[in-house]
Formats: sequence, structure tokens, C-alpha cells
Amino acid sequence: MEYSEKVIEHYTNPRNVGKIENASGIGEVGNPVCGDIMKMFIKVENNIITDVKFKTFGCGAAIATSSISTEMIKGKTIEEALALKNGDVVKALDGLPPVKLHCSVLAEEAIHEAIADYYRKEGKLSEEEIKIKCNLKEHHCESCGI
Repeated sequence: MEYSEKVIEHYTNPRNVGKIENASGIGEVGNPVCGDIMKMFIKVENNIITDVKFKTFGCGAAIATSSISTEMIKGKTIEEALALKNGDVVKALDGLPPVKLHCSVLAEEAIHEAIADYYRKEGKLSEEEIKIKCNLKEHHCESCGI
């Protein structure tokens, strides 16, 4: 299995690792069955993601997708962060092996879950509105078989 230079760089030197105390939103996704668990912390001020950190337990591709996705949403509006798709993460990493594409899906889902948590804490939207706005859905991963 070959990884791009960018994947290797983000795996060996991940950016934004850690936890944000009093985070505006926290999203946790993944499944112990496939072994990848991603937790994303965001700080939001005036609709801008001013800080983002992650803790990922998983393979190198999971760490790399977490790392680059944090760089891609830091300084962005909530709407811009919600527009980030797993394909954007794969492209930013110059590709992923097909069996590791689920890691990019987890990164997208973690961002969406963190933003959904932020909306819940704000209390301005109903749960149904949050699910629609954040495109929340049940995790389905062909790699996990769930």
C-alpha cells in the first residue's frame, strides 16, 4: 500500500493534535470494529472556527486525514467547514489507497458532529434542523462492514 508524501508528512508530523478546553463543539465518530476513532474539538467565535484540535486513535491514514482536515477548516466559517467533503480531504492529501478512503469520511463526519454539537449548545436550532444542516447520518463504512 503506497501513501503520498502528504499523507506521510501529516501522519509523522500531525498538526493540531490535542484537546480544546471549553470547546464550542466536540464531535466523535468511528467504530472500534474498524479501529479508527476520531474526536474533533472546535472553538467558534462570530461564526468563524478560530481553533480546531483532534485526537485520533487509528491508522496513519486516519491521523493524516484528521490533521489535514483541521488545517482546512481553521479560520473558515461554519458554512465553509460544513461544505468540506471527504473528497476534498483526499485531494488535499494527494490521494489515499482505496481501502483507506473511509478515513476521509470519518474526518468529514467528525467535523459535522462537532458543528452539530456547537449548534446544540447554542440552542437556536431544533435537533431536526441540526441533522439537516449538518448532514448527519448513521455511520456506514464498507471497510468496517457496518
